[in-house]
Amino acid sequence: MTEIQMPKELIYSPNLCGGKWQDGSGKTIDVDSPYFGKKIGEIKCSTEDDINKIIKSASEAQVSWAQKPMKERAQVLFNFRNILLERIDEIAHIVSLENGKTLGESRAGIMKGVEVLEFALSLQNLDSGSKMEVSRGVFCEYRRKAIGVVLSITPFNFPAMVPMWTIPVSIALGNAYVWKPSEKTPLTPKWIAQAFMDAGLPEGVLSIAHGEKETVEYAIDHPGIKAVAFVGSSPVAKAVYTRATALGKRALCLGGAKNHIVLLPDADPHITGNGISNSFTGCAGQRCMAASVLLAVGDVDLHIEKIKEAAQTTPCGNAMGAIITKAQLEFLNKAIEQAEKDGAKIILDGRNPEVSGEYKDGYWLGPTIIDHVKPGTQAATEELFGPVISIIRCKSISEAMKIENENAYGNACSVFTSSGPLAEKVLSSASAGMLGVNIGVPVPREPFSFGGINISKFGHGDITGVGSLDFWSDQIKVTTKWEKQDDENWMS
Repeated sequence: MTEIQMPKELIYSPNLCGGKWQDGSGKTIDVDSPYFGKKIGEIKCSTEDDINKIIKSASEAQVSWAQKPMKERAQVLFNFRNILLERIDEIAHIVSLENGKTLGESRAGIMKGVEVLEFALSLQNLDSGSKMEVSRGVFCEYRRKAIGVVLSITPFNFPAMVPMWTIPVSIALGNAYVWKPSEKTPLTPKWIAQAFMDAGLPEGVLSIAHGEKETVEYAIDHPGIKAVAFVGSSPVAKAVYTRATALGKRALCLGGAKNHIVLLPDADPHITGNGISNSFTGCAGQRCMAASVLLAVGDVDLHIEKIKEAAQTTPCGNAMGAIITKAQLEFLNKAIEQAEKDGAKIILDGRNPEVSGEYKDGYWLGPTIIDHVKPGTQAATEELFGPVISIIRCKSISEAMKIENENAYGNACSVFTSSGPLAEKVLSSASAGMLGVNIGVPVPREPFSFGGINISKFGHGDITGVGSLDFWSDQIKVTTKWEKQDDENWMS
């Protein structure tokens, strides 16, 4: 018996429209499991008519939902949190089955989503606006107002976590939420949505629209959609942002990354090996905060050996998950081959790992370390999205930061060192939105917001935390005066 089980029958994940499960009217898409390399489910794509019905029901539901006091909306979220934690093992299994994560990674992703959920629950007490007397008898105040129906397009690599970055805050503020999940991982949404319905979320406040590019375009173009959030690759993020903003809609679209770690000789060896290894092998490297390039400054061979040793203890299967598709696995294998052709040295080769039992037909690549990579080559500049780290040898911090700054992306940059001044030198010159010191994956905790810069993000603000409130709602300014003042002037 394996930890992750093939389902005994196919899993069907329909659309959710007005609180009812309904198949889309378009073509059928098969869903394969990266663990087994076999079909595990099906979805039907949403047509323009399906999108019209979904947004109509969402618009009707949003009006009454927004009229509820925030404390009542928060109560539904509180119920959802309890149900989610009760069902976490069941949902984690679905995530792993369709995405390829280990069960531990799937649970961790859900718990990160719970962290955002708990921030959303705090809004009933924190987001009260402010009011002050600006002149005698004249008061100004802030209020928050829901923007209406919002669309969120989520990626394959975190089928539960990324939606839970956006659903809790957006609906806590009174919006209705239309979810277009990745067609590669469309099964998890059924479990998440069912938990919301069981928590008492009114019909239509949360909708699901399955599909591919055409479905996304139908939804973005619909006049009922007021805001669009996206997480995925940078080219698609730019395309979604351009389409939405051309229609006058607000959009926040997060793209890809090529994250750098600066490794200095004085780094603590007890932190460095596991910290950097876990960064590029966790989630099989399929996360936008994974370490991708190691800028090795000076003599750090001992540290690199520690990283290699740690990575070698991460076998495919139970310790490290699978690659999302066969096509992506083939791309990664070709990229490693190309790195060798470009003059780099493979010091840990994860190609064709031994995986036995029921997992043998899955899509596997073991941890791969490529040393002496040249700046400007594919391994140094392109987002590979797999358990691969490229080492570029540098003579100085200045040389390392020049390479980091020339990177077009801007999600994350970390430095491993025991020196505060040297760490600050890296932090002050890095071109990334999320920075770390001796942290391999510098994801901020709530209420600090998640978000990169450069071509890792299109739009302003952040998608979670305090920075997300201005995206998911309008800040309304109210000025009041109730009686004439004896000493009235131009300000009153």
